[in-house]
Amino acid sequence: MGGLRYALWAFAAGSLIPVMGVLSARLGRSIGEPVHAAVVLFGAGFLLSLLLSVALTGRLPALGVLRGDPLIDRLAGAVLVFYVLSITFLAPRFGIGNSILFAVSAQLVTSAVLDHFGLFGAPQRPVGALRLAGIALMVVGIAIAQLAARTAPEAR
Repeated sequence: MGGLRYALWAFAAGSLIPVMGVLSARLGRSIGEPVHAAVVLFGAGFLLSLLLSVALTGRLPALGVLRGDPLIDRLAGAVLVFYVLSITFLAPRFGIGNSILFAVSAQLVTSAVLDHFGLFGAPQRPVGALRLAGIALMVVGIAIAQLAARTAPEAR
């Protein structure tokens, strides 16, 4: 798969993050509790993951292979729970735009740190001044876009 296809796939995945935030916040409001919404969301996600696992590989994951893996590798699940709970709680209170603004800004900065130091086994890619300037420009651009949305007259 070429770089363009990977970029489009990543773009599609990223575009669904704010949609997930809005939908999970709505579910949290209708259920009356953001934590319960997360349980429903993870239940649905678990079932879909099982179905996709069987459909795409012809089998379920072999849990026995996890014995040799470092426990920290499974902490991604805890990170996912924290993110889903956070967005479910924050979106109706802080706004989806603000929530995503800070989440994306943090992703940009954290990605650069992970790349620069090769943390958690990531390929090490030193971050230079030009990349730092680009990250700063993107964060400022995201902030300006959010400010512009905040100051724009309401659509009627």
